[in-house]
Amino acid sequence: MKLLKSAAELTLLVNKEKGNGLSVGFVPTMGALHEGHISLIENSRRENSLTICSIFINPTQFNNPDDFKKYPKTIEKDIDMLEKWGCDVLFLPEVDEIYHPGIELKHYNLGYLETLLEGEYRPGHFQGVCQVVDRLLEIVIPDKLYIGQKDYQQCMVITKLVELKKYDCKIIICPTLREPDGLAMSSRNLRLNPEQRKLAIHIYETMLMVKIELSKSEIGHIKQKAVNKLSNAGFRVDYVEISAASSLKPIITWDGHEKVVVLVAAYLDDIRLIDNMVLEK
Repeated sequence: MKLLKSAAELTLLVNKEKGNGLSVGFVPTMGALHEGHISLIENSRRENSLTICSIFINPTQFNNPDDFKKYPKTIEKDIDMLEKWGCDVLFLPEVDEIYHPGIELKHYNLGYLETLLEGEYRPGHFQGVCQVVDRLLEIVIPDKLYIGQKDYQQCMVITKLVELKKYDCKIIICPTLREPDGLAMSSRNLRLNPEQRKLAIHIYETMLMVKIELSKSEIGHIKQKAVNKLSNAGFRVDYVEISAASSLKPIITWDGHEKVVVLVAAYLDDIRLIDNMVLEK
C-alpha cells in the first residue's frame, strides 16, 4: 500500500492510472477504522482497479471544538487494517494540504437539507462536510465514491454536492454494519465505557420498536414513545424523527407504502450517537 501526504502526488498517480484505463474507487474516512469502513474498501476493490482511502479529521465539520479534540485517533491500527484488506493507496494529508492557508472556504446551496435533523442540531456541519468532500474529490477524481448508510443525511448531502459540482462520479451507498447486539458500528463507539456500551443498544431497540408500532399508532405518539424509551435508559435525546426516505422531510401519516426512515440522535454523557433504519412494508 502506498502512503501519500501530497495532494499533487496523488492526483498525478490517479491521472496515470486512469490514462491506463483503470477505474478508481474512493473511500473517505476520518480514521478510527472499523469493519464498516473495511466493507467499503472491500466493495471498492471488487468494482475498481485502484482503491484509495483517505484519513483526515476535518476541523470544519465540527461545530463543537471539544468533540473535535476527543475524536478517536488510531492511525497505526488503521494503516495495519488497510494493508491487511488490500487498500492500494492511503491519502493522509495535513490540514494545510486540504485547506491552503488564507483560502476562503466555499459555501454550498444545500437547501432544506442543512436546516433539519443534523443540520438543525449541528449548525454549519454539512457545510464543513461539503468543503472537505469537494476538496477530496478534486484531488482523487474517483469514478466511484463509497459511503456508509449509517450517516443517512450525510449521504443525501454528498449526493447533492456531486450534483451541484457536476462531478463525474457514481455514489455507492453501502449498508450499515452492526455489532451482534445491533449497535451500529461507529468510530465514536471507541469512546464508550463498558456501561455506556451496554446502554447504547437501546438506540437499535428503539428503532425496532418504531418499526413494529408504525402500522399501529399515530406518528406523533410513536416518536414520543421512542423519546421516552431513550430518556428512561439514560440518553439525552436530540431527535427521533420518521421521515420520507427519498427527501428526509418528516411524515405526519404513513400509508403503509411509502419508504420511510427513522433517524435517531442522542447523547450518552458527552458522546453523541446517531443511527437510522429504513422501513418499508
